[in-house]
Amino acid sequence: MVHHPLVPYDDFAPELTADGSFTFYSETFDEGFHSAAGAYQEARHTYGDSTRLCQKAFGSRLCLLDVCYGLGYNSAAALDIIWQTNPTCRVTLVGLELDARVPVAAVEAGFTEGWSPDTQAILKQLAHQHTIQTDYLEARLLIGDARQTIQPLVKSGFQADAIFFDPFSPPHCPQLWTVEFIAQVAHCLKPAGYLATYSCAAAVRTAFQQTGLSIGAIPAAGRRWSGTLVNWSGIGLPALTQREQEHLDTKAAVPYRDPTLKDTAEAIQQRRRQEQQTSPLRPTGQWRKRWLGRT
Repeated sequence: MVHHPLVPYDDFAPELTADGSFTFYSETFDEGFHSAAGAYQEARHTYGDSTRLCQKAFGSRLCLLDVCYGLGYNSAAALDIIWQTNPTCRVTLVGLELDARVPVAAVEAGFTEGWSPDTQAILKQLAHQHTIQTDYLEARLLIGDARQTIQPLVKSGFQADAIFFDPFSPPHCPQLWTVEFIAQVAHCLKPAGYLATYSCAAAVRTAFQQTGLSIGAIPAAGRRWSGTLVNWSGIGLPALTQREQEHLDTKAAVPYRDPTLKDTAEAIQQRRRQEQQTSPLRPTGQWRKRWLGRT
């Protein structure tokens, strides 16, 4: 692990990724904020490219929702893509972030300097002031538990052309991968919008389907497995492989649930384990042996 002297927090520490960009490693969640293969690369390709921002930017206005804003890289990649395509596109951006220190630390340590100068300035203002209003950008950073901060957004009727869904992994942060939270996020997706996530977990894909969304597979930059692309119609989504389809027929596909949107990670994990025990779905070990050669 590379330690950067400008970051004063001992519960997340800098890590250099393979494309030369830095990310943080969270001691709290015991994993990195981005793929070690390249933080900037992941933001551009897994989120910016897959949600069709190049094509959508030819319109006069775009709305973005960044779930788990973190260092701000997914939003930064999106803004650079949009304004390189159409400098006059008006963008509305809402970011949800638990820890206000993370975007501040990223800016102060110089981790955002790989983005365009205008985007760097936006990331700095958002990190410190949590709001921006210009001729071409209206942006807000909502700090707190995303399960709570998203609810007023849903009630306001907010609708996004693209959603970047980037929590820590389901085993480490099940609170943000439940059917109930994903349903809240889905309320914010336009009929022709796309949601992208790095995760291919069967439980996650099942949760999207139970919310009424269609799922497809996309390359997840720097990761061994594919990511997931979601929309309402199913049109234009790359098909799942047979291996991925069969994964959805196993106990691994039992989703996480959080009926009150307030449960602890431990309670959510325990609820899922109990549901898996009584589920009629096939044991995941059979699938693992067939497709991965191990039990």
